[in-house]
Amino acid sequence: MGVSDVFFQLSSSASLLAVLAVLLLVYIISSSSLGSREKGEGPPGPKPLPLLGNLLQLDLERPYNTLLELSKKYGSVFTVYMGPKKVVVLAGYKTVKEALVNYGEEFGDRDQIQIVNEFNKGHGVIWSNGDVWKDLRRFALTNLRDFGMGKKACEDKIVEECDFLIDVFKTFKGKPIDTTQPVNYAVSNIICSIVYGSRFEYDDPEFTSLVDRTNKNIQLLGSPSIGIYNLFPWIGKWFNNSEEIQTALHANKTQNLRLFGRLKETLNPQMCRGFVDAFLVRQQHLEGSGVTNSHFTDDQLLATVLNLFAAGTDTTATTLRWGLLLMTKYPKIQHQVQEEISRVIGSRQVQIEDRKNLPFTDAVIHETQRLASIVPMSLPHRTSKDVTFQGHFIKKGTTVYPLLTSVLYDETVWEKPHSFYPEHFLDKDGKFVKRDAFMPFSAGRRICLGESLARMELFIFFTTLLQHFRFTPPPGVSEDDLDLTPRVGFTLNPSPHKLCAVSCM
Repeated sequence: MGVSDVFFQLSSSASLLAVLAVLLLVYIISSSSLGSREKGEGPPGPKPLPLLGNLLQLDLERPYNTLLELSKKYGSVFTVYMGPKKVVVLAGYKTVKEALVNYGEEFGDRDQIQIVNEFNKGHGVIWSNGDVWKDLRRFALTNLRDFGMGKKACEDKIVEECDFLIDVFKTFKGKPIDTTQPVNYAVSNIICSIVYGSRFEYDDPEFTSLVDRTNKNIQLLGSPSIGIYNLFPWIGKWFNNSEEIQTALHANKTQNLRLFGRLKETLNPQMCRGFVDAFLVRQQHLEGSGVTNSHFTDDQLLATVLNLFAAGTDTTATTLRWGLLLMTKYPKIQHQVQEEISRVIGSRQVQIEDRKNLPFTDAVIHETQRLASIVPMSLPHRTSKDVTFQGHFIKKGTTVYPLLTSVLYDETVWEKPHSFYPEHFLDKDGKFVKRDAFMPFSAGRRICLGESLARMELFIFFTTLLQHFRFTPPPGVSEDDLDLTPRVGFTLNPSPHKLCAVSCM
C-alpha cells in the first residue's frame, strides 16, 4: 500500500491531526512562531502552536462546540488560530449584533474558503466584496423580488409545490420514508422557478443530480478533511474529498451552462422569465452601451446562480426536515400544532396571511430554526479596515467568525437554550412575540438575501404538511430513540433517519 493510499483512508479527526503532527516535525524548522509582533495585540485566546495553531484543542467535526466553550474562558471577543490562520471569534447576542449591525462596514467583508475560492475565484453574490458585491447584491435583491420573492406569486408557487410533495408522501402509505430527497426537491423547485423561470419534475435526472450534488458538497465542506485542506492546501492531494467536491462543482457548472444556453436561445427581453433572463438582458444592455468594466459577466452569472441555488435549497430544506423530526420526537407539541391548524384553517389551503392567527405554529417554526442552528458559525467575515471593537484592536483583513449558535443558545437571553421550547416565542397569553436574539439569517450587511422567501416557504410547507399528515417514528422505534445529534457538515442536517407520514385528511 502506498503513502497516498494510507492518507486516502484517514477520515477521523484524530487521524488527520496525527498527519499534521508528523508534518509539523518536518516543517518546524522552517516555520517561525506565529509572529512576535502579534504578541499582546488584539483579543485574548488560547496559546497557539507553530503551524498547527489551536487545532489540537478543537473538535474538527464540530468546531462551533469548542468555540462556545472557549468563549466562556476568553470572553465574547477572542482569538484562535486555525492552523496558521488568525481568526477572531464573536460570541453572544450583544457582541454579534454590535459587530454586524453597529460596525457593519468594518466587519462586512467576506473571507474566502480555499476550496470554494479555487472554483469561483471570489465571484458571486455570496463570496465577492467591494463594488462587485454591492452591484450584484442590489441586482439580486431587486430581481428576486420582481420574480416573486415575498409576494403572492411566490406564495402560489409554494402552494403548488406543496401538492407535489404531499403526493410523494402519500405514495408511501404511512410506511417509513427518508424525507431528505423529496423535501430537498420541493424546496429547490421554488428557487428554480425564480432563478430559471420554471420548476422541474422530481424524476428529472438533470434536476435531481444538480440538487443531490449540491447537498452532498455542502455536507463535505464541513468535513474535517476539507477543513484541513482549506488550511493546508499543499497536503490536499492526500484527501479525496477535495477532488469529489471539485468534480461535483464542475458538473454543476456544466449543467448550468447548458441551462443558460437554452434560456439564451429563447430569451425575450420584454418578458423575462426569471433571474437568469434578467441578468442576460442587463449584460446585453451594458455590452450594447459600450461598457467595458461591467460586473455582469458570464463568470458572475454562473457563480451567483450557483450561490442562489445552493442557499435557496439547503438551508430551508434542512430546517423543514428538522421541523418534521422534532414533531415526531415531541408528539404532544405536534398535537398542539395540528389542533391549532384544524381550528383556524380546517381543510382549506394554508395561506401566508394565516400566520398571524397561528401563533403556536409560528412559535414552533421559529423554535425549530433556533434550536437547529443550521449555520452555527455563519459564513466567514473579514475586517475591511483596522477596527477597535470592545477595547480590542483587530487588524484589517482579519478573518472573523460571528458564532451564530452562541446567539441562538445565549443563556442570558433564552430561558431554556438547549431545549425545544416553543414558549420562547409566546407571551403569557399565547400570542407570538418576536425576539431580538433570533438571528438564524445572520444580521447586518451580509444578512441572508432570501430571508423573506425562506420564512414564507417554512410556514407554508410546514403548516401544510402538518395539516395533511401525522408524523410518527418507524415501527419498533420510540420517540426517545430519535437522535437529534446533527450530522457533520457545513450546515447542520439531521442525522440519517426515517419517519412515517400518516395521512390525516
